[in-house]
Amino acid sequence: MLEKFRRKYIGDRNFYKSYIALALPMIIQNAVTNLVSFLDNIMVGQLGTEQMSGVAIVNQLIFVYNLAIFGAVSAASIFGAQYFGKGNHKGHMYSFRFKLYAALTVTALTILLFVTKGESLISLYLTDTSGSGATGAALQYGLEYLIIMMAGLIPFAVNQSYATNIKETGQTLIPMIASFVAVGSNAILDYLLIFGIGPFPELGVQGAALATVIARYIEALMIIIWAHRHSEKNRYLKGAYTGFGIPTDELKAIIIKGLPLMMNEVLWAAGMTAVIQCYSIRGLEVVAGLNIATTITNLFNIIYIQLGACISIVVGQYLGAGKLEKAKDADNKMIVFSVFCCIIVAICMLFIGRFFPQIYNTSEEIRALATKFIAVSAIIMPFCSFSHASYFTLRSGGKTMVTFLFDSVFTWIIIVPTAFLLAHFTGLGIVSVYFLVQATELIKVVIGYFMVRSNVWLVQMV
Repeated sequence: MLEKFRRKYIGDRNFYKSYIALALPMIIQNAVTNLVSFLDNIMVGQLGTEQMSGVAIVNQLIFVYNLAIFGAVSAASIFGAQYFGKGNHKGHMYSFRFKLYAALTVTALTILLFVTKGESLISLYLTDTSGSGATGAALQYGLEYLIIMMAGLIPFAVNQSYATNIKETGQTLIPMIASFVAVGSNAILDYLLIFGIGPFPELGVQGAALATVIARYIEALMIIIWAHRHSEKNRYLKGAYTGFGIPTDELKAIIIKGLPLMMNEVLWAAGMTAVIQCYSIRGLEVVAGLNIATTITNLFNIIYIQLGACISIVVGQYLGAGKLEKAKDADNKMIVFSVFCCIIVAICMLFIGRFFPQIYNTSEEIRALATKFIAVSAIIMPFCSFSHASYFTLRSGGKTMVTFLFDSVFTWIIIVPTAFLLAHFTGLGIVSVYFLVQATELIKVVIGYFMVRSNVWLVQMV
């Protein structure tokens, strides 16, 4: 029985070598990105609780936009990975063209929303429980930050269109290098512009936003220039700009399969934002504590997030080539490996996470809250790893309506109402509320297990 388990769930040296070779650049890229976000957060945190909270709220709103872009490009990525696996570079080109159109459309709508409703959106997260007037200051800082951050949305959208197509071809190193340069620039500019070092003006939260925008333009330019200079490695670019159309069949297929996925990302992100809003009624201290905890937790979460993303690439390529049994075998082994890695990471996070909040220039109450939030996230992390891997498994086979139900519908039917009821109508402390809301992930694990086991995702679409 042990041997049967080993053959089904444990790969050989070559399997893990190829898996890690694909995943490691993506993990390193996101580790560096999140590390710089962490340093950025610390530097803004040195300015004060109001500045940190205002920036955190805006970043939560931009998080919804980021996920909307991810959903827009992922809609075509389902087909992109399979087109590449099949060797259909023209089909891959049409999926790239769709990504550009969809990402820029989402960006235009987001800018319109932020320009017209930005102040109202930020105000949703500001509850003055102490009567100190700190929420007014946080709102002002948030608006200053948002105005500048909008200038970085367009390069982010274009960069995601290119980078995801490049990754679908198995070239994960170049996006990693571009990300390194960008986040390095961001970190240096943060330090210079937030605190006014040398000849640079002291801009505070505006400096943090300006540094991020400049870094996004640098990353986008690096990716675009490299892709066009290496057209032999990026054959989907041939003819990409000689026309504007997408064949009706391809467009229809992407929209039918992709729209639920795109809506899923938007609704899921909006759901998570709604959950944060529920927590925020307990006071500005909770917003600040969650900001610290989330920034730190993101550093540890990258392992399971990127291992899950690799599942969609590897399994998608096998499915596109018609190798269904290999897709199933690889999926089993990658899910087990992802969960195993996350158990190790969660243990590390549980023991060392409590030291991070001490770095911030804020009250002891906020530090204590952040420490407890981090501990809860560490306990739940292995379960998140399994449900995340299940999500990408289902997505790789084009089961986007299933993933829509599994992810965003679950969020709005289970997670958001749980957070709302516990935060508004119980006397439970905010940490207990946070734990119970996070624990709903166990329900998702059970659903994901049975969905993956059913093999409903073993489909060749192209």
